[in-house]
Amino acid sequence: MLVAVYAIFALAAGARAGVQIATRFSDAPVAYTLSALAAVVYVLATAALARGGRASFRVAVAACTVELAGVLVVGTLSVVDASAFPDETVWSGFGRGYGFVPLVLPVVGLVWLRRTARTGGGPRTGGGRPVGGG
Repeated sequence: MLVAVYAIFALAAGARAGVQIATRFSDAPVAYTLSALAAVVYVLATAALARGGRASFRVAVAACTVELAGVLVVGTLSVVDASAFPDETVWSGFGRGYGFVPLVLPVVGLVWLRRTARTGGGPRTGGGRPVGGG
């Protein structure tokens, strides 16, 4: 389920950023670049969670951490100085435009990764299931 949500967000953020950058980049270059960055982070997290293994585990932890830092920093800046973001990013207002899922998702991901590392003796659980649980 976690992998599926990340995949949906990778697609949504990537499509949104692609359209914004292609059609009106000059309107809000920082916001649109941040949306593209968010899409890249979501793609990395999706791939790492789906693949499993030690290296992928590390990439997933890094991606979730960057995502959480991004949503906290951009969310705070967009609330404190709304004029700095003339158009919303995925992380604006702590993910308000996406039902706050961008704020909750990295926390869930990091908690899940931590539990997986504890219970399975590492990033893969018995039977070779991917880290993301499918």
